Amino acid sequence: MSLFREGITDSIVALATPNGIGAIGVIRVSGPNALSIVNLLFKSKNLLLQPSHTLHVGLLRNGDEIIDEVVLALYKSPNSYTGEDVVEINCHGSIFIQNRLIETLIKHGCRLARPGEFTQRAFLNGKLDLTQAEAVSDLIASNTEASKNNAIRNIRGGFKSDLMLLRHKLVHFSAMIELELDFATEDVEFADRSDLKNVVTELILKTNRLAASFKLGNVIKNGVQVAIIGKPNTGKSTLLNALLNESRAIVSEIAGTTRDTIEEVLNIEGILFRLIDTAGIRVSTENSIEDIGIQKSFEKMRSADLVVYLFDLNTTSIADLETVIADFNKEGINYILVGNKVDVSDKTELFSSFQDLLFISAKENYNLETLKHELVKQVIEGEINTDATIVTNVRHFDALTQLSAALVDIELGLTQQLSGDLLSLDIKKCLYYLGLITGEITNEEQLDLIFSSFCIGK
Repeated sequence: MSLFREGITDSIVALATPNGIGAIGVIRVSGPNALSIVNLLFKSKNLLLQPSHTLHVGLLRNGDEIIDEVVLALYKSPNSYTGEDVVEINCHGSIFIQNRLIETLIKHGCRLARPGEFTQRAFLNGKLDLTQAEAVSDLIASNTEASKNNAIRNIRGGFKSDLMLLRHKLVHFSAMIELELDFATEDVEFADRSDLKNVVTELILKTNRLAASFKLGNVIKNGVQVAIIGKPNTGKSTLLNALLNESRAIVSEIAGTTRDTIEEVLNIEGILFRLIDTAGIRVSTENSIEDIGIQKSFEKMRSADLVVYLFDLNTTSIADLETVIADFNKEGINYILVGNKVDVSDKTELFSSFQDLLFISAKENYNLETLKHELVKQVIEGEINTDATIVTNVRHFDALTQLSAALVDIELGLTQQLSGDLLSLDIKKCLYYLGLITGEITNEEQLDLIFSSFCIGK
C-alpha cells in the first residue's frame, strides 16, 4: 500500500541490520510519534527533552520486563535521514531480543516498515530526489569499487546536478516563450531563437552522453556474463581455474568431463565478470547427459554478453576457425579468440593472419593478464571516470532516450520557425521527462515498484 494513500501519519519500525545473530543489532524507528513511543520504554531520561544527534545509554523495559540495555541515537525532524523524528536502537545481536523489541514497539503504536519505506519517506519529505533514493539501493548492492563510487556520487547529487542544469536552461526559455504568448497581440519576442537553438544543441549532446553511459553503467552495476566456449579438451576448465587461481572445475584428459555449466565471479579492474565454463561443443555423443550439457553450452553462448572461444592450437585448422568466426558474426555474438596450449605448440605462425587473436597457456598461466585486459577492453572504453555521471538505471535510460527525442523536436521546430505555443509544448514535454527521472512527475504505482526492491530496514 502506498504512502500516498495512507499519508505519513504513522510511525514505522524495522531491523536495519541483517537478520541473524551478531554482536549488535540496529532497530530503526521513524515517524511523528517515534520519540514518544520509544520514550515509553526508556526510563533513564525523558527523550523528548534531549537534543538531536545525541546518544543515550539505558534499559528498555516493557512494564516490569527488562528487554535489553541499549544505546539510542536520536535524530529530530527535519534533521534526519527521513526528515521525521528517528530513533536508532543499538541492541545486542540476539534474534530473540531484536524480535522482542520490535514486537514491543509495534504494541505501543509502531507498525512494521515495508521494503524501502524509510528511503521512500526521505523522498516524499524532500530529503532526496528519486535519483538519489535509487542510488541508496545501488550503494547497498554495490560489490565493486566502481559501483560503490558511482552510487556515492549519485547519492551526493551528481546525477541530480546534471539534470537540474538541463532543467534550469529549459525552464528559462519556457518562461520567455510563455511571456511572449501573454503579449501575442503586440508581436514581441522575448526568447532569442538563436540562443535557444544553441542551448538545445548543447542539451542534446549532454542528454545523449548520459544515455550512452548506460552501456557502461549496466556493466558496472550488473557485471558481464562471459561464456568460455570450445571443443572438448581445449582447456576450458583449466582456464577457469587459472583465472580464479583455484581448482573450481574438474580437469581431466577425458573428453566431455564437464557435463554441466559452472559459473564463477571474477573482479577484474573493478568490473565483475561472471565466468561460465561450459561443456565441450561437438556434433553428437553417445551420452545423453553429455548431450544435455552441450545444449546448455549453446544456450549460454547465445545469452552471454561476451564469448571466449578457446581452441587447441595443435588440433584446430584454419578452416575450423574460419567457420566458427563466420557463425559468430552471423549470430551477432561478441567474442574473443583465444588459442590455448602455446607451451606445447609450434603452430602460432599458422594463425598469424587472424587479427586480435590471443595465444595463452592456461596450464602454465601464460599471457592470462593480457586476456584479462582484453576482457575489460571489450566492455569499456578507457578507464572508468568516477567524476562523470554514469547512468545505471534502465528507467533513467528510457526517460533520457525520450528526452533526447523531444529535444530534437524542439530543434526541428526552431528550424521550421514554429510558433511559440508549439515550441512551448515541446519544452514542457522535455521537462516532463526530466521530472520522471527526478521524481517530480510520478505516481503511486511507480513509487511502490521502485521502493519494493529495497531491503526492509532501508
